[in-house]
Amino acid sequence: MTKLWGGRFTKTAEEWVDAFGASIGFDQALVMEDIQGSLAHVSMLGKCGILSADETDQIKAGLKTLREKAKAGELEFSVQNEDIHLNLEKFLIDEIGPVGGKLHTGRSRNDQVATDMHLYLRNETQTIMEAVRNVQQALLNQASAHVETLIPGYTHLQRAQPVSFAHHLMAYFWMLERDYSRFEDSLKRVNVSPLGAGALAGTTFPIDRAYSAELLGFDGIYENSLDAVSDRDFIVEFLSAASLTMMHLSRLCEELILWSSQEFQFIEMDDAFATGSSIMPQKKNPDMAELIRGKTGRVYGGLFSLLTTLKGLPLAYNKDMQEDKEGMFDAVHTVKGSLKIFAGMIDTMDVRTEVMEKAVHNDFSNATELADYLASKGLPFREAHEVVGKLVLTAINKGVFLLGLTYEDFQQAHELFEKDIYDVLEPKTVVARRNSAGGTGFDQVRIALKKAEAILGVHANT
Repeated sequence: MTKLWGGRFTKTAEEWVDAFGASIGFDQALVMEDIQGSLAHVSMLGKCGILSADETDQIKAGLKTLREKAKAGELEFSVQNEDIHLNLEKFLIDEIGPVGGKLHTGRSRNDQVATDMHLYLRNETQTIMEAVRNVQQALLNQASAHVETLIPGYTHLQRAQPVSFAHHLMAYFWMLERDYSRFEDSLKRVNVSPLGAGALAGTTFPIDRAYSAELLGFDGIYENSLDAVSDRDFIVEFLSAASLTMMHLSRLCEELILWSSQEFQFIEMDDAFATGSSIMPQKKNPDMAELIRGKTGRVYGGLFSLLTTLKGLPLAYNKDMQEDKEGMFDAVHTVKGSLKIFAGMIDTMDVRTEVMEKAVHNDFSNATELADYLASKGLPFREAHEVVGKLVLTAINKGVFLLGLTYEDFQQAHELFEKDIYDVLEPKTVVARRNSAGGTGFDQVRIALKKAEAILGVHANT
């Protein structure tokens, strides 16, 4: 088969070499974007008088036919034609004759592929942003039902202070809000048109880059043709935002896995998001949470792979840049799938409030209240800290928790303790009193929920 670019060559590569260099195995995912870009390009060529009206109409009709065939899965791509661009050009020439070869006037595969990826990431980023909102909604739903459900809060995976379960869940809501913001901001760099930059230096044809950018819904054009064809910052930025999103999901996955274990029993995963064991009939494994935790590394890999590919490349286009796509496609697929699973997993999990309630009564996570209590009565906090540390040791030696100590125990520790100390030590009191802005106090949690509702409400109305 004669290559569409083969005029300069006197011998052909062996099939395995063609297969190694071809990208059609993965860049066929860009088929709709490539046709979209081509329709805008040919419209611009017609407007500028570079192609006749008849030629423009023929090429448009041919491209629309290919679009319908692509939707129906009727296009059979060939490694011999290397990539999505040459495959579609060959299809177009087969469909409408030699005039199809005029489509490539005034452009190169270099600006063509860059345009395709800008279009692809614009669509997929918006889809991912929607999926982030769905997970945030699931978190908000669960949080709204558990404002006064208490859970041990941890540092160093040691019980630290009791917190509202809603407060804990909403920490992830705000992480995801930052993720949403990063994706949203990245669209400014995604929504720029490289089309018309040519191979690297522009073109001698009197094209109108602003017009083709407008047809494609871009906000503007790259101002430098070299930059236009060699820039992959927008993909790196997407992969960075995607990596942060997966990291946040993975952190919550780890907590869901712990909470659903026999040792914690704080939650139970819905059967739809768990699996069993082939030999141990009692097992219920949180496999979807574990899988998302594992898939995080795939997205990280895409980011580091592309950064490594780009770090030593001179301007402008180099074949190395073919390696920009598979990691991007995989990250898009992974993040979308993970977010979809996550929304369902959070929505359907069973929260075992009675187990959580028992947990916060059977630990020393209210010890800070004693130190704050003494400090509020004028004792320097460092002295109060030492007094309470000794009280904890007393309780451990007696085999009780702080609420199990006698009033005499408190008095012996320090005369500033009064009988209201038992009310102060109640876990619900401990949580409710932490009413500083952004704290776990119930009033503050309800304020945070209102803010979250407003964010999602605005989103729903746009």
